[in-house]
Amino acid sequence: MDSSMDFVELTKLSQQDDRILYNLFFGPNFPGMHGNFGYILECSGSTIVTVKTNPGLLHRGFEKLMEQRTWIQNISLIPRICVVDPDPNEVAYCMAIEKIAGIDVPERALYLRTITLELSRITSLLLGMGALGAMMGLYTNMYLMVSDRDIVLDLFEWLTGARIYHIYNLPGGVRRDLPEGWIDKCLSVLDVLEKHLPEYDKLLFENPVIQKRLSGIAPLTSEEAINNGLVGPNLRATGYKADLRKDAPYAAYKDLDFEIKTQSAGDGLARALQARSEYELAINLVRQALDKLPKGEIRRPVGNPLKFRVPPGDAYAACESSKGEYGYYVVSDGGYSPYRVSVRGPSLPAGLSLCHKQLPGMLIDDVAIWMAGLGVCPPDFDR
Repeated sequence: MDSSMDFVELTKLSQQDDRILYNLFFGPNFPGMHGNFGYILECSGSTIVTVKTNPGLLHRGFEKLMEQRTWIQNISLIPRICVVDPDPNEVAYCMAIEKIAGIDVPERALYLRTITLELSRITSLLLGMGALGAMMGLYTNMYLMVSDRDIVLDLFEWLTGARIYHIYNLPGGVRRDLPEGWIDKCLSVLDVLEKHLPEYDKLLFENPVIQKRLSGIAPLTSEEAINNGLVGPNLRATGYKADLRKDAPYAAYKDLDFEIKTQSAGDGLARALQARSEYELAINLVRQALDKLPKGEIRRPVGNPLKFRVPPGDAYAACESSKGEYGYYVVSDGGYSPYRVSVRGPSLPAGLSLCHKQLPGMLIDDVAIWMAGLGVCPPDFDR
């Protein structure tokens, strides 16, 4: 073999000022990638020069698939649009159907939706904060948070029969009531989560190494965040107070007492601290909803689910997920299946658009931190 042949030739694109530009495939199998997705990074040394997105590697075409399934069957499909926080998809989809059909959801069902939505938020934030620590080598924090997430998933398994895709919501309410003893177990789980918060603070949020690592990473102003379509915690981390739970209350949020907290710096550290405050708020909201949970029906009868029809019409409904606004625009022509469904996901603006503005100039080792801090969820791209 010619010794002059160098492996760099395999990825060499050009020679500029004696510095070699090369392609680095970041995902889908790269350990820092958050799902079946990829970036093709053109780099000079360790600095990113340009970035190309490489989506389409996960289950695709949810919106089109929904036209081929019945209204009820779709509830088992849509949680996959955001695996780590599936319940907002169920609730937003059902709310849109209920708007078109004029279905009045019982009060108890609204509370049960709120409880499961906030528990789903907790599981998502635990995984997200744990992943953020792991991307900086802090695996102790990740192991603790994933362990805490598992005991919340135990609650979902007891209530719905499933740990990840719960398929708990139906047009008109929820699928089943709380099992006997579930509330006491839930309260004990919340006690454990709150007990571990000081440890999380010492390991991650107050860690001087982590603070230095995240400070100044991909800063955004409120105007930049809005112009780029960012919502939820990413927008609130810039100091902009916007939250659907307050601005357009749904489920039982109108009956709960809470304030929306924000950060101001808009950088990686601000986003991490915002996630921490959202986590603590979610625990508080579950406690309030359990304390105020009314008695009564959990579902309005809609007849045979296989022959369920929605009157002709269209509606948009949205939920505040752990990553921001998840919205469903649903169109019905009066048949057994939706005529059209369009999903507004919170990850697409950051993962497919903002990356072109922020990643160039950053280091390779900042990409995973950038994704974890923004809560990018790749299934949202392939829907």
